[in-house]
Amino acid sequence: MSARDRILAAIRAARPAPLPPAEAIAAEAAALLDAPESVRPRPVEAVLAAEFVRKASALGTSFDHLPDRAAIPLAVKRYLDTHGLPPALALQPAPALAALDWTGIDTHDAVAPDQTAALGLALWGIAETGSLVIHSGADAPILLSFLPLHHIVVLEERSLLPHLEDYAARMAGQPQPRNAILITGPSGTTDIEGSYVRGAHGPGFLHVLMIGG
Repeated sequence: MSARDRILAAIRAARPAPLPPAEAIAAEAAALLDAPESVRPRPVEAVLAAEFVRKASALGTSFDHLPDRAAIPLAVKRYLDTHGLPPALALQPAPALAALDWTGIDTHDAVAPDQTAALGLALWGIAETGSLVIHSGADAPILLSFLPLHHIVVLEERSLLPHLEDYAARMAGQPQPRNAILITGPSGTTDIEGSYVRGAHGPGFLHVLMIGG
C-alpha cells in the first residue's frame, strides 16, 4: 500500500459513519446564514469606533483622533516628527487629500521601493477584526499599502462596519476592484526561528487617523 493509500484509508476510517445526507448539511449551513447574530462574536465595546480601536490597537495599530479632514496635515507632521522622519511622504492621489494644505510637508504620488512613509484613504473599517479595507483604483495605487515602512491611513468613523459579512453585503452587486486589501495591523511574521519580525512583508508601522462623526 502506498503512502497516499494509507493516508486516504486513515481519513475514511476517521470520518463519521454514516455521513449525514447532503441535504442535511446544506440545511445546516443555510440555518447559520439565516441567523448570523447567533454565530457572530459580540463586541466588547458598545460604540463601534471604540471596538475598532480596541481590536486594532491589540494588533499594534496606533491612532490619532481628528475632528475633520482639515486636521490631517498637522497630524501627519506630528507623527513624522515623533518618529524622527523627514517631512515628506507619498500621498494617495485622491482629490480629498490633494485639496488639503500640505505646507511644510513634501508630498509626491510616486511610491518608491524604499518609501519611508505614505498616506492613503480606507474605504471601510471592520470592527470585528480591527481591519482596514482598501481598494485599488486609478487614484489608489496598490503599492501604497505595501512599500512604505510607515503606512498612515485616514478612516472616517461613519465608514465603520460591525462584521466582515457587512463589507461583503456592501459590495454585493457593485463593480469589483482589481485588488481588495484587508489590512489587519502592521506586517509581521514569526516564520523565522519563531522570532517576531516586524515589517517582513509590508509596512512595519500602521497609524490610523480616525475622523470623528
